[in-house]
Amino acid sequence: MATPKQWIDGARPRTFPNAIAPVVAGTGAAGWLGDAVWWKALLALAVSLSLIVGVNYANDFSDGIRGTDDDRVGPMRLVGSKAAPAVAVRNAAFAAFGLAAVCGLVLALSSAWWLIVVGVVCIAGAWFYTGGKNPYGYAGLGEVAVFVFFGLVAVLGTQFVQAERIDWIGVVCAVAVGSYSSAVLVANNLRDIPSDTESGKNTLAVRLGDTRTRTTHLALVALPSVLSLVLIAATPWALLGLIAAPLAWRANAPVRSGALGPALIPAIAQAGMAMVAWALATAAALFLA
Repeated sequence: MATPKQWIDGARPRTFPNAIAPVVAGTGAAGWLGDAVWWKALLALAVSLSLIVGVNYANDFSDGIRGTDDDRVGPMRLVGSKAAPAVAVRNAAFAAFGLAAVCGLVLALSSAWWLIVVGVVCIAGAWFYTGGKNPYGYAGLGEVAVFVFFGLVAVLGTQFVQAERIDWIGVVCAVAVGSYSSAVLVANNLRDIPSDTESGKNTLAVRLGDTRTRTTHLALVALPSVLSLVLIAATPWALLGLIAAPLAWRANAPVRSGALGPALIPAIAQAGMAMVAWALATAAALFLA
């Protein structure tokens, strides 16, 4: 059986910024409207973290039983390494999805019933990323899903449950966070091009090829800084978001230098740090305005 440390590693803590940043940015957008509600922000964070843990375990399970993780370059996987039974990892994913559903239900009942439908779509999206007969993650749509679910839905959902409306500030924040979040996956899939190609996992990186994937990564980590300049139309404090630019540039460094395999892992971590820094700085700017 897997050790507690292996279970924690299996939850992929390096991806947690993808769950934290959208809630921070969405709460900042709600604060801009004068309607931040902290207990709802905390529940939104619980939903977001539970979903990302769920999708990570679900990915571990689905890729593991398919044999995609048999020859990995990145961190170990519970099923692929046979550290844990596949059924146990699947059940861990379901437990995380269940927690997300409970917390999301409370938020829906306190704001709008149709958010229940949004929650169901999010959980289905998390499972079918690599699960089911035709996983969309194997068709090059993973980055699109991350942009939608951990960018648009997570940020705007966080703003809506607190302020009960969304505005252009929320949309800009959602696009910025979605771009950073997608960049994390792009770097991950760039690293895995050889193994994914061999296993038939046609990620966006596999479809684009090495060179165009590296260009895509640069565009994704640069866009949030441009959007900070757009937010100046709301408040000059938005320039605080540029504090993340050096981190974004550092995140792209291994990518633009042509690094391969494990040498690309820092790009994943640095993009996550840049995303959280941008969200924190921008949220602070929106509260200060």
